[in-house]
Amino acid sequence: MACFFRRTIAAKLGRTLQQSEDAFIPALSAVPVFKKQQTADFKLSISTLRIRGILPSSGDIQLQTEGLASRLQQDSVVENISAGRGVINFKVNRKLLVQKMLEPFGKDEDEKFALNSELFNTLKRGTTLVEYSSPNIAKKFHAGHLRSTIIGNFIANLKQCLGNNVIRMNYLGDWGMQFGLLGAGFSKFGCQEKLKQNPLQHLFEVYVQVNKEAEHNEDMMQAARDFFRQLEQHESEALSLWQQFREITVDEYQHVYKRLGVHFDIYSGESFHHHQAQEVVQQLQSRGLLKTSEKGTGVVDLSSTGDMSSVCTVLRSDGTTLYITRDLAAAIDRKEKYHFDEMIYVTDKSQANHFHQLFHILLAMGHSWADRCEHVPFGLVLGMNTRRGEVVFLEDVLDEARARMLHNMNQSKTTKEMDNSEDTAEKVGISALIVQDFRGALQSDYTFDWDRMLQAQGDTGVFLQYTHARLRSLIRRNEGVEAVIFDPSLLLEQTSIAILQHLLRYDEVLYQSAQDLQPKHLVNFLLKLCHLIASAHRELPVKGSSQDVAQARLRLFSGACSVLANGMRILGITPVDKM
Repeated sequence: MACFFRRTIAAKLGRTLQQSEDAFIPALSAVPVFKKQQTADFKLSISTLRIRGILPSSGDIQLQTEGLASRLQQDSVVENISAGRGVINFKVNRKLLVQKMLEPFGKDEDEKFALNSELFNTLKRGTTLVEYSSPNIAKKFHAGHLRSTIIGNFIANLKQCLGNNVIRMNYLGDWGMQFGLLGAGFSKFGCQEKLKQNPLQHLFEVYVQVNKEAEHNEDMMQAARDFFRQLEQHESEALSLWQQFREITVDEYQHVYKRLGVHFDIYSGESFHHHQAQEVVQQLQSRGLLKTSEKGTGVVDLSSTGDMSSVCTVLRSDGTTLYITRDLAAAIDRKEKYHFDEMIYVTDKSQANHFHQLFHILLAMGHSWADRCEHVPFGLVLGMNTRRGEVVFLEDVLDEARARMLHNMNQSKTTKEMDNSEDTAEKVGISALIVQDFRGALQSDYTFDWDRMLQAQGDTGVFLQYTHARLRSLIRRNEGVEAVIFDPSLLLEQTSIAILQHLLRYDEVLYQSAQDLQPKHLVNFLLKLCHLIASAHRELPVKGSSQDVAQARLRLFSGACSVLANGMRILGITPVDKM
């Protein structure tokens, strides 16, 4: 595996420069593969060695590069060493590359491939709490929550596969004045029978009616305030109705999450913390952090000079708490309950200032662990329409993705017969949604494009699934090929070597993803892998080859298939075996 070669090269450098070999690991990286040209396998960055004080930071960098390269000797592992522009390139023994890279796949260690890499030793392990999705109850699942759901799922999957204990939390919007309106509205317009038949649609209709009524009817607004006050005071009738709305919503949402392949360990919500929010206000007061504004609201001064030029409101003038007050209470409660080592919030970028203020206030309150809280922001999805018009609900998007994919599969001459084509179309359609979303930087807005997203030949989720299904089909068709002794010398064609060189980068790609929590690195790695596999399919046939050649090629394809499937699962994609 990559570690073996990285460590061997680092040891060679350590002996030459009289340094610990560990000092060279951060400066070594696998060289990206280019389709039409042969490349070295690893490169050493001389500027990194200068920055880290291993080489003098003054003097001509190119002379340093060439001088060090000339002092390094080839051996049985490294067969070529050459100086590039500010880098030293290392080419490893081809037979050894094949042997070491495909070794794990002969020992049933497919799932662990690259996950034991020493690169991950510098990452902090422990308990990671990820808060994501977080829709509002009593409403149908809005398409706008798709990004938070799939990005949070990716981060949770990535952290878990790297050895963290992950807590997946859904923090529902289940408290506030809108429930006063809904409760009062349900008393007037609601019907328990309709609630059973089509729960969220009926609640949506009630909410629209009561809002219309409240616009010109002060009695209705007063009824809403009364209902919310009853909720705040835990009066049983109001609480029972609210509880019913909440349970119905979570039940409905779980159907959507199941379709997306997403699950949560905890369904929390603002309602859990509205009492604790008052305690937070008292703590802010006792620490001298709570000030009263001219409007009579409770604020915390965030300005560096203490001149109230930047404040955050935590209390309304009537003494009720706000969203940020409940968020402060939630963060403190989670730390006490789950003892997390890091907490990650996944929401759209418009909330960046909210989280900046949240972390600032927590630190001011003496909670040093707020430094280990992070907000992962994302941009907007533009132009998300279905055939019926502009999209509002996520289920409409999932239905449309499935329908369009099913149509494409039925039109394709290569589609295999399968037991449940709708289920396959659903999984492939969701892969297309995820890959379209993950291809760029998360903070960027992007334009939704059905046609481009569902192409089988472009850089899409469909292409990932097609490649995986094709590899699975190849493996199934050749189950009778006996596993004779594996001979690495039968996989020395440039097409095979290119795949293995690409796999050398897998641990680096996961490490990079863990550093910045961006899925684009893994998406682009897998798409490139699929292109290399497509070339190998054409140039390295299994059928019609001698048994030992067929077996060797099958080992290569099985290994590539395994890495592809594992990478897809980290992204939140369920690989299909037929399509």
